[in-house]
Amino acid sequence: MSIRLTQYSHGAGCGCKISPSVLGVILKNNMAEPSANLIVGNSDRDDAAAYLLGEGQVLLSTTDFFMPIVDDAKDFGRIAAANAISDIYAMGGRPIMALAILGWPIDKLSAEVANQVIVGAREVASQCGMTIAGGHSIDAPEPIFGLSVNGLVAAKNLKRNSTVEQGDLLVLTKPLGIGMHTTAMKRGVLNAEHQGLAIKEMLTLNSIGRQLAELPAVHALTDVTGFGLAGHLLEMVAPRNLAAEIEFAALPQLPGLEGYFSAGVIPGGTTRNFNSFGDRLAGVDDAFRRALVCDPQTSGGLLIALAPEALGAVRALFQEAGIAGRCHVIGKITASGVNVRVL
Repeated sequence: MSIRLTQYSHGAGCGCKISPSVLGVILKNNMAEPSANLIVGNSDRDDAAAYLLGEGQVLLSTTDFFMPIVDDAKDFGRIAAANAISDIYAMGGRPIMALAILGWPIDKLSAEVANQVIVGAREVASQCGMTIAGGHSIDAPEPIFGLSVNGLVAAKNLKRNSTVEQGDLLVLTKPLGIGMHTTAMKRGVLNAEHQGLAIKEMLTLNSIGRQLAELPAVHALTDVTGFGLAGHLLEMVAPRNLAAEIEFAALPQLPGLEGYFSAGVIPGGTTRNFNSFGDRLAGVDDAFRRALVCDPQTSGGLLIALAPEALGAVRALFQEAGIAGRCHVIGKITASGVNVRVL
């Protein structure tokens, strides 16, 4: 019998994330950091925690897990692993070790299916040159899987999501629309010609982040996940009271999105995102524009802020890595205002 994992969960991928506004309430106490060596921690909205080890080395630590975004167990494990490891790449780091997090409805799904999830995750970990060294599992009402990942980065190469500068160009490395495609997949309405496209993107590693981090003129990095392009861009500009403009025509998109949008194939996370930060968006009176920039991504692309004069060097890195077509210039950082304007 064919198993459809997405039918056993109420959410999918990073679309399961608690909305930014609710998360703000959960984290509002902002406890004092316990160590001066913790240079990125509880008070930040960055991709991973960062702990200064000394001798120019920084330990990165992150965790990410979610419910199935695809039906195939091995692909679920691969995507969840790629998504969690991406947080290390988004800080400029090298992943070195992970622990698995597994919640499994053992009364509904066999242990053999869970085994395939782990197998998929181990395949991706091996691609990244690291190991899954252990983990923890519980009996849960819905399938859940992810990783807690540790990485290393030279202190001089550590990249934050909050260190953008006015005038920076913005580059995005993956097409938007993963949320719409995977929602269509879960509902059984994904067009035949679109099968596998979102999975291919989610399985594409963001390892270029390590090379980008070596360029001083790359000022900030993050990856685009559950809060959508607009939400993660707002996290970049807010700490320095800056703003951003993005060119809608320049945004890379998976095919067929307007058709899915017209048919009402919209993730629940899209609405939660807009309700959380829509008051800080401009140029989104058009409902499709709004849906695209708020579409929750799973294992989405890197969002890079760089000095304009560094664009040539960045393009050369992409060319050398064989991914020249992934260097999409989508906008720029502008003056104060803490908002995102879609042109």
